[in-house]
Amino acid sequence: PPEPPVPLGQVLESEEGRGLGLVTACARDWGWQPSARFGDRGKYVWCELAAA
Repeated sequence: PPEPPVPLGQVLESEEGRGLGLVTACARDWGWQPSARFGDRGKYVWCELAAA
């Protein structure tokens, strides 16, 4: 089964691993669920944003 997403430490030269950091910085709440579409490999992340 998919593992829960974990924010990665910031590596300035890295071209990946910034998505979850952006979600946690901007979202009021967030979570994740396994995706049945991809069997035991996929997952999706959801978030709640505050109204502007």
